[in-house]
Amino acid sequence: MKNNYTKAFIAILLLIFSVGSALLIYQGGIKAGALILTGAIGLPVLYGVIAHPRFGTIVLLVAAYLIMWIMRMNLTAFPLGTLMDGLLALLILGMFIQQKYKPDWTILRGPISTVIILWILYNFLQIINPSGGSRMAWMYTIRSVAIIMLTYFIFSYHIRTREFLRLIIKVWLGLSVFAAMYGFKQQHFGFFSFEENYLNSDPLIANLLFIGGVWRKFSIFSDPVAFSYNMVISALLCIGLIFGPLSVKKKWLLAIMAGFFLLNMIYSGTRGAYVLFPAAMVLLAVLIFNKKVLILTALGAIVIFVLISIPTSNQTLYRFQSAFKPSEDASFSVRANNQKMIQPYIQSHPMGGGLGSTGVWGAKFSPGSFLASFPPDSGYVRVAVELGWVGLLLFCTLMFIILKTGINNYYLIKDLELKSYCLAMTLIVFALNIGNYPQEALVQFPTNVYFYLVVALINITLRLDLEKRKQTNEQA
Repeated sequence: MKNNYTKAFIAILLLIFSVGSALLIYQGGIKAGALILTGAIGLPVLYGVIAHPRFGTIVLLVAAYLIMWIMRMNLTAFPLGTLMDGLLALLILGMFIQQKYKPDWTILRGPISTVIILWILYNFLQIINPSGGSRMAWMYTIRSVAIIMLTYFIFSYHIRTREFLRLIIKVWLGLSVFAAMYGFKQQHFGFFSFEENYLNSDPLIANLLFIGGVWRKFSIFSDPVAFSYNMVISALLCIGLIFGPLSVKKKWLLAIMAGFFLLNMIYSGTRGAYVLFPAAMVLLAVLIFNKKVLILTALGAIVIFVLISIPTSNQTLYRFQSAFKPSEDASFSVRANNQKMIQPYIQSHPMGGGLGSTGVWGAKFSPGSFLASFPPDSGYVRVAVELGWVGLLLFCTLMFIILKTGINNYYLIKDLELKSYCLAMTLIVFALNIGNYPQEALVQFPTNVYFYLVVALINITLRLDLEKRKQTNEQA
């Protein structure tokens, strides 16, 4: 009887909601319908992110991968970047709520955590930088260079099991395959209409993306740089996983996926990305110093040498070749001259010119200033200019500690599966650090989120390995 009353009550509520929604849509039109749909979907997601942190973590990873694609469709005027900030805030809130039931502040310990905290504090200290040009520029910029680092602690706290780690890897690979197929479609079947509208919206876009009569491809990402870098790190993820305890069939599948990702990297026309995979393979040969890996590395080097040397009229291949001949690249010379020009400023401003003093935010909030017209064209150069040589030293220290920890943990981990995960993450960190010199590699979605996932997994894999060994010893 009680079940019948419950069912009747739910049916009445649904009827009221349906009739009310119909009336609102009749009065308010499509905007009211969109608002109702947002509430119907958003409220359950909101609850899920806070109450079920693993669900929230997956939502964050998927949203970071797809946000620029959705923004380009121009389906809504709502600032989706703010939505990502809200999602991050909810995950932080959920983490503190979880701490009440499962307290664990060890995530704040260790060299990586210490330097990340120092980096965040230093960026907040920039608000009183006497050379800073604009408080508004600081507010807009700190989200992408400091607050996003809090995801490291979110991942470190919530990724507790090998099963959840496997799920994250599968989601990452699935999103990467989708992005690669989308880029392949752009290369061979053209752009969708909303993408053509974007390409034709500003002559500057054509200047940047239309090279030698060919459009550079960007897939679902903000630009070709973000596309190419994500294809490289996805390929490195596959390479690392190949060294795990997988069947031959799965290893071949991963190898094919890595090749497909690298093919799409070439479609992007981003020269800075072309050197990343070969550089990471050198580190791989050093970490896994055996005959088979050395032979494969040597064969890969021969293939690259042939590709660089052969004469070609193909613009995509020519652009690939020019990445390995920087002295013949006019844009490389311009960047080198810009960096030489800005060196005296960096040396005389230990705290830099303030967050957001260069690039888009500099031009918007400090027009006419010396730094507003300076194109950093490099993650490291931007840090040096905006945060000074003190900030650059702190940033380089963080990257060194991450790499050192990754290499150490790789040799400390005994479990072959976890060892392969740590290997993949270390290769990715190494590649992105090299890529951060010719481009800004760590500030665009989804790399800004996934980089700190990678950093967290370097420590998580060792933690899971030690827990397994402890459990085995207790059972023995």
